[in-house]
Amino acid sequence: MQNTYNLGIDIGSTTVKTVVMKENGELIYTEYKRHFSKVRESVCEQLRDIHSKFGENIKYKLAITGSAGLGIANAADLPFVQEVFAAFIAVQNRYDDIDVVIELGGEDAKIIFLTGGVEQRMNGSCAGGTGAFIDQMATLLGVTPTELDEMSLKHKKVYPIASRCGVFAKSDIQPLLNQGANREDVAASVFQAVVDQTVSGLAQGRQIKGKILFLGGPLSFLKGLRNAFVKTLELNDENAIFPDEAPCFMALGSALFAKDSKDTFELNDVIDKITNIKINSTQTGERLFNSKKEYEEFIARHSSVDAGFADIRTYEGDAYLGIDAGSTTTKLVLITPDGRLLYQHYCSNEGRPLDEITSQLTKIYDISTDGLVIRSSGVTGYGEELIKAALGVDYGMVETVAHFTAARFFEPHVDFIIDIGGQDIKCFKIKNGAIDSIMLNEACSSGCGSFIQTFAQALGYGIEEFSKLGLFADNPVDLGSRCTVFMNSSVKQAQKDGATVEDISAGLSSSIIKNAIYKVIRATSPESLGEHIVVQGGTFLNDAVLRSFEMELGRNVVRPAIAGLMGAFGAALYARDHATDDSISSIISKEEVRNFTYTSKAGRCGACTANCSLTIAHFSDGRKFISGNRCERPLGIKNSDKVPNMYEEKLKLLYECIKTQKAPNGEITIGIPLSLGFYEQLPLWVEFFGSLGMKVIINDESTRELYYKGQHTIPSDTVCYPAKLVHGAVIDLQEKGVDAIFYPCMTYNFDEEYGDNHYNCPVVAYYPELLKANIDTLNDDNFIHPYIDLNRPRNVIMAMTKELARFGIKKSQVRKAFKNALTAHNDFMEVLQMMAKAIIAQAREKDMQIIVLAGRPYHIDPEINHGIHKLIASLDMAVISEDGIFQFAAPEKVNVLNQWTYHARLYNAAEYVASQPDMQLVQLVSFGCGIDAITSDEIRDILEKSGKLYTQLKIDEINNLGAAKIRMRSLVAAIEEGGDSDGEIHKRDEEHAQNSSTEYVANTL
Repeated sequence: MQNTYNLGIDIGSTTVKTVVMKENGELIYTEYKRHFSKVRESVCEQLRDIHSKFGENIKYKLAITGSAGLGIANAADLPFVQEVFAAFIAVQNRYDDIDVVIELGGEDAKIIFLTGGVEQRMNGSCAGGTGAFIDQMATLLGVTPTELDEMSLKHKKVYPIASRCGVFAKSDIQPLLNQGANREDVAASVFQAVVDQTVSGLAQGRQIKGKILFLGGPLSFLKGLRNAFVKTLELNDENAIFPDEAPCFMALGSALFAKDSKDTFELNDVIDKITNIKINSTQTGERLFNSKKEYEEFIARHSSVDAGFADIRTYEGDAYLGIDAGSTTTKLVLITPDGRLLYQHYCSNEGRPLDEITSQLTKIYDISTDGLVIRSSGVTGYGEELIKAALGVDYGMVETVAHFTAARFFEPHVDFIIDIGGQDIKCFKIKNGAIDSIMLNEACSSGCGSFIQTFAQALGYGIEEFSKLGLFADNPVDLGSRCTVFMNSSVKQAQKDGATVEDISAGLSSSIIKNAIYKVIRATSPESLGEHIVVQGGTFLNDAVLRSFEMELGRNVVRPAIAGLMGAFGAALYARDHATDDSISSIISKEEVRNFTYTSKAGRCGACTANCSLTIAHFSDGRKFISGNRCERPLGIKNSDKVPNMYEEKLKLLYECIKTQKAPNGEITIGIPLSLGFYEQLPLWVEFFGSLGMKVIINDESTRELYYKGQHTIPSDTVCYPAKLVHGAVIDLQEKGVDAIFYPCMTYNFDEEYGDNHYNCPVVAYYPELLKANIDTLNDDNFIHPYIDLNRPRNVIMAMTKELARFGIKKSQVRKAFKNALTAHNDFMEVLQMMAKAIIAQAREKDMQIIVLAGRPYHIDPEINHGIHKLIASLDMAVISEDGIFQFAAPEKVNVLNQWTYHARLYNAAEYVASQPDMQLVQLVSFGCGIDAITSDEIRDILEKSGKLYTQLKIDEINNLGAAKIRMRSLVAAIEEGGDSDGEIHKRDEEHAQNSSTEYVANTL
């Protein structure tokens, strides 16, 4: 007689789990293995293992579940159960008192609320905050997920990093590593980011409380992740349940579901069905190379552009050192005065750039002759300041300058440079021998080197091997230009459709290029880029990427043979050009480098309310280096000649109006959350309520802690950070015991007559409705949120009289108070204009560049702007804001419907900046602000028509300013370059370039 077992198969995005259960519910087999995208093969392997273990005389009732299970189940005509339902069944079978289930898988995350109304929430196509995210972060740190977990258990500090997306998180983590942050702290921060993503992104305003069941592989195997969940949700051992069968819990639910089925299967039949699934076709692109001969000609053309070499073991004479401490790699070169390479090094820094560079310096000293003299040294890249301070490097320069210097060495007439690195894309247009405009990718690093590296590792290949696979692929997959985590689904679908690894490799190379051209450069045609294009960065060493670029543009480009070393090469050339004949580099000596050690620790600066998070590196010679600061105060430098900064003065004005309000001892207290539009309208409402004898109380200054107060009430993770902060502000005001919180809904802003209309953005206009719906403690008694239009006094007076009747306020009082309020608002706006005029005059008196830091009123919040205004001031540029100057230009006609008040200000401010020779505009944009996508192109057009540079800084809750600093220093360099033409200093480079690239020039001309 044949026995019947129940078989559950959970096919996830990264793993396959199987469970075999007897009819009495006894588990007799469980397996959990990664499938490395070989889904069908991995499923069949586990089924064969089950077959060999239990033999021929067993029939199976089975069900398949999981994110990758539906397609296989349908194609093989096998039973399927939705994974949330499978989880329900397993929970009901094993537990009877669970309130919430949290499950984290490879690329899936879900929360199931079982009490207070059954509800389940899952992540979308983004795999941020899942096992795949943790894998990516472990790879970034050069460790396994298990080692990452062990490191996290030794942490002393947690940094805020983004987990909504792996590539965003890299942009947060890499500067921390390059500044010397402890890897243990970074590891713990990764796990905390996953928790934050779950609480804010998945829970979406619903509180996670009661007894919680944690499921999935990451929560089973990573103790540091478990600890972060327990601590954040304030759970005890009784309320945090981590079952032994957690990795295979969905498979267990599938087996329980199958138990009630009448159908039984032979395992060999199931294996045959899955093996013989018919695959669909997928969209493919053009082959990269049609023959070996075509590829050899391509290689020969690009190999002709090289730097030349000299033997360091025999060379005697002057030498110049260049270092590029990049986001994920470290590059180092030593060159002769004529630019020949004596030494070169390129490798992944694995989060330890300083260790890698000291190791290479030691090697240079060991193999060079006594007659070699390092006259000068330069460093660029993310780790520039740390390396310069630690090793005594002579010059530091922004990356754009280094790369332009290197590109000009190989192609003196270069008019467009594109550099694709590990996490960043830099593009510069060159005009009249100077940088004319700069384009950089935003915080997202999709389309960079790490983009393709992530997929190579996921598919089990090294980056070099994976890249070569696509060169002769017959059917390159057309994957578009989506970001890494979104593209995972495209790659997996292509594999299910029968695409080979070769096809995927070629498709990914093309995807990188499409992202760079159409999302970063935003090119309309190849002609718009230029005629003499130089490509560089380690990503272009990938021949498939380079070929894709040329095919997309329809023209040949220059790729120097040292494309991956161009930052370091440019730094060395910069050091050479700024050295004197008798100078000796201050770089650390042979003896000093052998004895060099360092330690780092985290700290906080208490010099102001910003409380900057600092990383303090201590070197073996007693010196130290502090990073993470936004101004000079933690360095002990007192700025006696302070750079004028309107952002700081505006914030002081707002707090001053609270200190000087009319009714500081009023019996009735009104709470106003200092957020969003109140950063401009606070003086208006303080005067209004003060005129009624009421005291206004605002929330404590915005901080990360304030955000955490309201995090559990935020229903959408995609809303901008300024809006997220409102939740914490409201809860803070309730804790202060105010009589009521005031936050009106306002469709319209003031009509300043500079646009086609005067709307507030939807978030600013209607956020009070969302707050009331998601913060349980808000009600009609303690929350005043009328719909009002400030342009219609009668409307405001009627609405506010109705709302304030509970406090005995009469209509005549409201009328008078609102009249006073309008006067206070007009006075405030006039003060801003006067302040801007004074700063402009002061800056011009000192011959100082002026930056218009343009955004929204709430961008003066230090928790939102992260001290970017201080960073700009530290570069000796005065800072003013758009609300102080937009009135100085006539209403600007733009190419879009100009219906938002803040947008109209931005356009007018840009027009004014375009007319001022000593001004540049930098636009602040908050992530999640959809309508600002309109402004970017318009402002760029206004500025560039007048020869101005456009710089955009995207900001969110992450406060590391590494990328922002690079952009601002690039802007400074471009301004300085604008007045400089090709001089004598570059003549020797022109001669070299003509000799080394004759073949290229002949081909392109």
